[in-house]
Amino acid sequence: METVRVTVTLGAHNIRRQERSQQKIRAGKWVIHPQYLHKGFKNDIVLLKLKPRARINKHVQFISIPRRNEHVREGALCTVSGWGWTSVTGNKTNMMRETNMMREVKLKVQEEKICQQLFRNYQRQSMICVGDEKEEKATYKGDSGGPLVCNKKAHGIVSHARKHNRFPEAFTRISHFEPWIRKQLKRFSLQDIPCFPSSD
Repeated sequence: METVRVTVTLGAHNIRRQERSQQKIRAGKWVIHPQYLHKGFKNDIVLLKLKPRARINKHVQFISIPRRNEHVREGALCTVSGWGWTSVTGNKTNMMRETNMMREVKLKVQEEKICQQLFRNYQRQSMICVGDEKEEKATYKGDSGGPLVCNKKAHGIVSHARKHNRFPEAFTRISHFEPWIRKQLKRFSLQDIPCFPSSD
C-alpha cells in the first residue's frame, strides 16, 4: 500500500513564495468521517493532527467552531478565503497564475429551500446553503476545504456546487459535526486512532 503524505502550510499569503510567516507541518494522522459519500458529498469533513504542533503567533491563530445547536442565520454575511481559481473562462495557466495570493470573498447565507430545490442530495441538517446569484461571487476549484467564517466562528467548509452554475453552493455545516469533532480530538489526544491512515 502506498504511503500518503499530507503537508499543511499555515500563515501563508502568497503560496508561490517561501514567506517567513509560513509554517509547513506534516499531518501525522487524520480521520475521514466514516459516513463520507462522494456522491452528494455527504459528511464531507476530515480532521488532521499536525506533527509537530503549530506555533501560534500573529500569522497563525485559533478559530472557534459553533456548538451543535448553534446555527448561522439566513441572510448572514460571511467570508471565505482561499487560493482557488478566480475565473471560469480563459485557460488553466492564466487562472492558476491569478491565484498566488490569498483571496477573500463575502457570501450570504441563503434559505435552505433554495438548495433543496437545486441539489438532489442536499441535507439541511449537515449542509449550509451559501451564495447569491445577484452578487456573482463564489468559491471555485482549489477553494475546497476552506472555512466559511461568520461572526468570528468557522461555521462551514467549502464543499460543492453545481457544475455549470456556481450560485448557490452547499457547504458542510460544522455545528452538525461538533460532537463527532470533539470525540475525535479526544481520541487524537489519547493516540488511539485505529484503522486510519498515518504518514509515520
